[in-house]
Amino acid sequence: MNSVSQPYVSEQIAPPSILVELFAHCGIKINGPNPWDIQVNNPKVYDAILSKWSLGLGESYMDGYWDCTQLDEMISRLLSQDLNETVRGFARIRMAGEVMRAKLFNLQSKERAFQVGEQHYDIGNDIFERMLDHRMMYSCGYWEKASNLAQAQEDKLEMICRKLQFKAGEKLLEIGCGWGGLAAYAAKNYGVEVIGITVSKEQQALAQERCAGLPVTIELIDYRDLQGTFDKIVSVGMFEHVGEKNYIAYFDAANRLLKDDGLFLLHTIGSDVEVTRTDPWIDRYIFPNGKIPCSAELTSALDSRFLIEDWHNFGQDYDKTLLAWYANFVQNWPQVASKYSERFYRMWSYYLLSCAGFFRSRQGQLWQLVLSKRSRREVYRSVRL
Repeated sequence: MNSVSQPYVSEQIAPPSILVELFAHCGIKINGPNPWDIQVNNPKVYDAILSKWSLGLGESYMDGYWDCTQLDEMISRLLSQDLNETVRGFARIRMAGEVMRAKLFNLQSKERAFQVGEQHYDIGNDIFERMLDHRMMYSCGYWEKASNLAQAQEDKLEMICRKLQFKAGEKLLEIGCGWGGLAAYAAKNYGVEVIGITVSKEQQALAQERCAGLPVTIELIDYRDLQGTFDKIVSVGMFEHVGEKNYIAYFDAANRLLKDDGLFLLHTIGSDVEVTRTDPWIDRYIFPNGKIPCSAELTSALDSRFLIEDWHNFGQDYDKTLLAWYANFVQNWPQVASKYSERFYRMWSYYLLSCAGFFRSRQGQLWQLVLSKRSRREVYRSVRL
């Protein structure tokens, strides 16, 4: 197992005053008494944060330079105060580079489409099997009536199926099918025929195994290469990988593939404001080339392509979902620890807890949109569980 930085045992070095002020603005104290305070193990953390901000914050945690008892709450406090805006003064050049990269290049082109599958989803099914619920749903659960992760995910699946108004024998296209949880649920409980697509070889293999014997086909293909027509389309937790430069191509493809009287349910993370770049730590270590949409970007891309029948936000449920995943990850880590490094453990912990803080701050939203073509004549009635 690879080691991470050991606690710094030499004389204590005072933190830079600018960091003290920035964190204090959010109610966080360096080496303070509260569970959301940063506890410094190595003063190298200061240069890491000052030089690279959020990337440095995450990397220095992976290296063991600091710890925090309630990391999720610490991140929530940072984001609730919009600290990224405050910090632009001393990180402007680096941030400008990240913005320019996103604007000049199509980071989600067909040539790059499989990169996120290889880097994230193909790390090993053993991690996801031990972290997720028994259906392996890797998206926000619906906690309105649920008291545990499995029920929250089942309620989410049931709500999606009801929103799509399935009829037995219909053909469903799932863009981004994960490990086949939704495809299996819809086929078993609603009698639909499903074609699911993914860019992850690991997901495809396990989804095919888990959907064996059902009218479900799992294909390794980019959405832009799909052909045919479908009664219903669903996409859960995939749109974050599409990228703003491809929104029109994505919705044009969905419009071409959907029957005139069909329904399309889009389940995606959203941002409270337009963001020009992905968080650099998430981009480097978790989801390369991702982009979270804001409402204006969505509605602009939908214009003349789809009507919005329903827009449902339950973003605060992602906080609960991520904490449930983290609890499972920690509990089951001893079963897989020999295959992974301690640095990976800290990376994955930081990912889950920082994302929980993101949704708790309410910068992060979770949207389910039900979309239709103008040619649909049947009145749509919104569904909630």
